[in-house]
Amino acid sequence: MTGVIVTNPPRADLSTVDKLAGYGVATVHEAMGRTGYLGPALRPTHLGSRIGGTAVTVVCWPGDNLMIHAAVEQTQPGDLLVVTTTSPNTDGLFGELFATALRHRGVRGLVTTTGVRDVAELHAMNFPVWSAAVSAQGTVKATAGAVNIPITVAGQHIVPGDAILADDDGVVVVPRADVDRALEAAQARATKEEATREAFRNGELGLDRYGLRDKLSELGVKYVTADKYGL
Repeated sequence: MTGVIVTNPPRADLSTVDKLAGYGVATVHEAMGRTGYLGPALRPTHLGSRIGGTAVTVVCWPGDNLMIHAAVEQTQPGDLLVVTTTSPNTDGLFGELFATALRHRGVRGLVTTTGVRDVAELHAMNFPVWSAAVSAQGTVKATAGAVNIPITVAGQHIVPGDAILADDDGVVVVPRADVDRALEAAQARATKEEATREAFRNGELGLDRYGLRDKLSELGVKYVTADKYGL
């Protein structure tokens, strides 16, 4: 649906989102059963950011950023803008001026399936962006899209107010209703990983810790000395 701006959608609890973000995209993605990942095409324009926020979704026409202007008014502190287009497009729909307006409103960053520009300025102002491309190609402001409607990115359903987590590993969405469960699962996974990390520091092998020797045997893998192998 286009030609609609939905105001004040319910949002995930921001304190819970912040705690989730601390565990990182990979851990939360795994803890949630390997769901919600928005794919390898969305990459940070600069490395080193780890953020979480509540989704304000934007649907634009290709090469047209009118609805991003409309979306700015609908944002609030703790939000994260998620932009897509009605068909694939990598034009530079977003740049430093948008980031300046969003920063004033407390928006934490941008995730977009399109391109962005002014990356040096975005880096200098420490405004995190995950995008499909960097492009100097300009845009118009001519066609109605939508703000705060459900969208799909890389096969993942995103509803306004869902938790969006982003870091150097990519972007993951956690449905608003699942953030508490996701936090509990991420905490449990982090605890388990720390125990494994300590075991590896002490020299234990993954083959033994994960019980993989039996798996190798089941698959018919055999150990052969180098001389018998002919090396």
